[in-house]
Amino acid sequence: MLRGVFITFEGGDGAGKSSQMSLLADGLTSRGYAVRTLREPGGTAIGEAVRSIVLDPATGSLDPIAELLLHEAARAQLVAEVIKPALGRGEVVLCDRFYDSTLAYQGFGRGIDIDRIDEVNAIAVAGCIPDRTVLIELDPMRGLAKVRARDAGADRMEQEDAAFHGAVHDGFLALARREPGRFRIVAQTPSREETAAVILKAVEDLFPDMTGSVRR
Repeated sequence: MLRGVFITFEGGDGAGKSSQMSLLADGLTSRGYAVRTLREPGGTAIGEAVRSIVLDPATGSLDPIAELLLHEAARAQLVAEVIKPALGRGEVVLCDRFYDSTLAYQGFGRGIDIDRIDEVNAIAVAGCIPDRTVLIELDPMRGLAKVRARDAGADRMEQEDAAFHGAVHDGFLALARREPGRFRIVAQTPSREETAAVILKAVEDLFPDMTGSVRR
């Protein structure tokens, strides 16, 4: 039985998932919770190797099914090597992207059948379902403008066109409608702190009095 708490952060590129996950981790850690932060693809040696393939612009074109299976391989390793053991120890696991991103990007974005992705997602996660998914909502063109202005430039997925990112954005909203009990949609605000406060409110029911049993 999983004893910890598993929260995932989803949203389009430039939505601020990483920074908001870090703020939530700091807040929970300060309250005594043992928190592990992860990213997808990544989090393991295998996952980081996959990340270098799927996000490097030098990779060029990938067959959509190949791209899907690379993500699923990285996810299966992350679940088996890191997430399930951490939850078994009672830790709070925060992950920047999980299987909803595959549905949004490879499903709604690339056009792979959603039911097929659901099937391979189920194999990869082996029953490891997030307790809560925070979807940070931001106009996709605003998010892309932010990431493309970075010194490092845009990665392979960020370089996709406006139509692709619009489909991904709409896909995330469709997924939230599909599972309203798990998802919480949080609009990004100009203030990181205000957005963080809304996110904390969106997950606080998972931490009774913020002094529950999931502690260091």
